[in-house]
Amino acid sequence: MRLDLFSDVADLTAAIVDIESVSGAEGPLADAVEEALRALPHLAVERDGNNVIARTDLGRAERVVLAGHLDTVPLNGNLPSRMEGDRLYGCGTTDMKSGVAVALRLAATVAEPTRDVTFVFYECEEIEAERNGLRRLAATRPELLAGDFAVLMEPTGAHIEGGCQGTMRIEVTAKGERAHSARAWMGSNAIHTAGRILDVLRSYEPTRPVVDGLEYHEGLNAVFIQGGVAGNVIPDECVVTVNYRFAPDKSLAEAEAYLREVFDGFDVKVTDAASAARPGLTHPAAAAFVSSVASGGTEVRAKLGWTDVARFAELGVPAVNYGPGEPTLAHTRDEYVEMPLIAACEQRLRTWLTIPDA
Repeated sequence: MRLDLFSDVADLTAAIVDIESVSGAEGPLADAVEEALRALPHLAVERDGNNVIARTDLGRAERVVLAGHLDTVPLNGNLPSRMEGDRLYGCGTTDMKSGVAVALRLAATVAEPTRDVTFVFYECEEIEAERNGLRRLAATRPELLAGDFAVLMEPTGAHIEGGCQGTMRIEVTAKGERAHSARAWMGSNAIHTAGRILDVLRSYEPTRPVVDGLEYHEGLNAVFIQGGVAGNVIPDECVVTVNYRFAPDKSLAEAEAYLREVFDGFDVKVTDAASAARPGLTHPAAAAFVSSVASGGTEVRAKLGWTDVARFAELGVPAVNYGPGEPTLAHTRDEYVEMPLIAACEQRLRTWLTIPDA
């Protein structure tokens, strides 16, 4: 399983897609990436589990990070890859092996960039956060992720998506009192009381905060509901799990305070949370990236979801999402990537890394 980093980026994408790398089984692909990068004399390469990190060390005034995950969701009858017209189909084509291919091509063919570059290829992004390879590096080897600016090669349809939304899941509990259903008036039905929680959600009007010039779209939705004891018992508890997607103008503490206010009168328990990340587009390195890449119809828009740019934000590194894949196709059986978008992303990033700022 060898990768030719000097081959056409479309052919390289297909080769990477055809090395199966479902989360937790990235070893063969990480091996191939490491072998290919170690053959390049201008890069210093390190391996950490199934994370592969390659760095230039040219003493440039600025260092930027290009990062992409190696893993995919489980297969769904969509390997090996296949080409139909300008579309490459297969598991991981859009999320995000086409982005990985672009970064690998740049690592191989831009030996003397105008900025020092750190390339990070990491494991276990598609599963629980505890196993995320970028998370581990941020905790144990943060110096490897240091930089003035970072680009996460997430699928964006070749548009720039700044920052990311935060996410928080809470359990909102309605309390009642058990009774025999034949004598319901002797108890208090928690499921009925939970209707007030659903009323709050139905009446919620999403806010659209503008952060660093980009408009985000918040969301508050029930994602699970559970309650009930038996077919003849009035339930004494009903739990509604709510997911809140919030803009990067709020911290985790502010998001939690907001939810406790919204569901005042109910027990609220936070079960999962991840910080949002500001776009940071006012940073000089970020502004230079946008100026170089945002051409030919490329939009600059808010990331309406959570991505690992938040991990860079926690390290004080402004970051954006930018990659050739189409985000709405991620994780689908018929996932594909448009070949012209891969080439366009490669060329735009090559220009950014090789032409000095005006």
